[in-house]
Amino acid sequence: MADEAHGFYKLNWLQRIGYGAGDMAQNFIYQNVSGFIPFFYSDVYIMGGDKEKSAGISGTLLLVVRFIDLVWDPIVGAFVDKHNPRWGKYRSYLITAGLPLCVLALLCFLDIFNHSVIYAAITYTLLQMCYTLTNVPYGALNASLTRDTEEITILTTTRMVMANVGGLFVWTGFPIVAGLFAGQELPMGVILFNFIGSLPGFGIMPFVPAIKKRIGKKNMFYVFGVIGIIGYAMLYIFSRMGLADNDKSAWMLIANFIKSTGLTICTGYMWAIVPEVISYAEYTTGRRIAGIVNALTGIFFKAGFALGGAIPGWILQLTGYKAGEAADSTYTKDGGAWFKAMVLYAVVGFLLLVFCFTQVKERVVMDDKETDNVKISDLWVEFVRNGPLRVIALYFITAFCCMNVHNSSVGYFYGMKDQSAAAQEGIRWLVAVIPCILMILMIIIISFYSLTDEKIDEINKEIEKRNHKVDDDLA
Repeated sequence: MADEAHGFYKLNWLQRIGYGAGDMAQNFIYQNVSGFIPFFYSDVYIMGGDKEKSAGISGTLLLVVRFIDLVWDPIVGAFVDKHNPRWGKYRSYLITAGLPLCVLALLCFLDIFNHSVIYAAITYTLLQMCYTLTNVPYGALNASLTRDTEEITILTTTRMVMANVGGLFVWTGFPIVAGLFAGQELPMGVILFNFIGSLPGFGIMPFVPAIKKRIGKKNMFYVFGVIGIIGYAMLYIFSRMGLADNDKSAWMLIANFIKSTGLTICTGYMWAIVPEVISYAEYTTGRRIAGIVNALTGIFFKAGFALGGAIPGWILQLTGYKAGEAADSTYTKDGGAWFKAMVLYAVVGFLLLVFCFTQVKERVVMDDKETDNVKISDLWVEFVRNGPLRVIALYFITAFCCMNVHNSSVGYFYGMKDQSAAAQEGIRWLVAVIPCILMILMIIIISFYSLTDEKIDEINKEIEKRNHKVDDDLA
């Protein structure tokens, strides 16, 4: 009970799963759009009506929209920290922002406006803004449930297992559902490729706490980073050997499993570091500005997503890729089928957000006196003075760019035999070479992270002593 009084709460499994359901929901809704929208815009919607330029136009759009985040995310972060809605400081937004997020996801896949760039820009921009309203409070929930570092590791692991199960249903399930709605033969090569790539997310991720305890936090990043690099190298070599032309090649699947094993751990566990940075900020400033910190990490992970979505479009256009000419071995070109599939995913995603809402409760938050002093400028002030936060911000950009460059390009990978030699090489770079380079950078970046588990435990205990002393003085 003493530990609980000081914020070191232990959660039950229903609460952990309930929190993780929020991440699964965001995979069903936002990640579904972000992952498939580059292919949808270039090959289904045909951005601007030009098959040779649609990939480049969509890539530029996906990047330009992100500049709005530089203004919008700090506003949301400060707003969330300053207000206490009656349904909970952070969890309220799971419902109030989650419902419009689902609607906007549907509108992004509404293919009735004759290749309009303006319509795509408006709907995708509003989706990004609404996602911030959902994701920033959800991220802050992680640090508000408990200060216990072991519990945060378990909670983050549970969250990422459920997120990756959601990823399985997205990357494997969405092409199946869309193909069924289109009444077409399913592209089993790319579906199987995606399925194998999803397996480490719930086959290996549950062992992260034990692995971290055995080899240490930073060594875990190093080991799995190298595994990911090996997997990317294998993908490139095997595709150069022509194995990607055979949609049943076991060697391509093995390479993808190795790649995903490394990438899943390196990108999954990074979320456990965010609460550490929040505690460090509280230790040095006296304020637990979880919304501000999560808004800042949100800016950088969405920047990574934007670059990861834009780079494929630019490289495809540069190498002479022709949209809409990929073979039947890739995703369907039926726009109506994409919309119907998204309806199903949006409904399930919202129900998962509701379940998350019912199971979480904020326990470690700022009091009203602290929230009165929160300003939008705090985001940039915190970024300048918080060294660990800067490391994590740079890691987030690189990691999400790495993921999205690869994931956004898989749809082109199994249909590239119908493209020119230059376009094929460009696709190989997108699927393997560029992500490999980015993973090397991830290893370098994380080496600069200075907060060990021992240091974080000391920081949290000192914060609780400080808070306890204040409570005693007031009494």
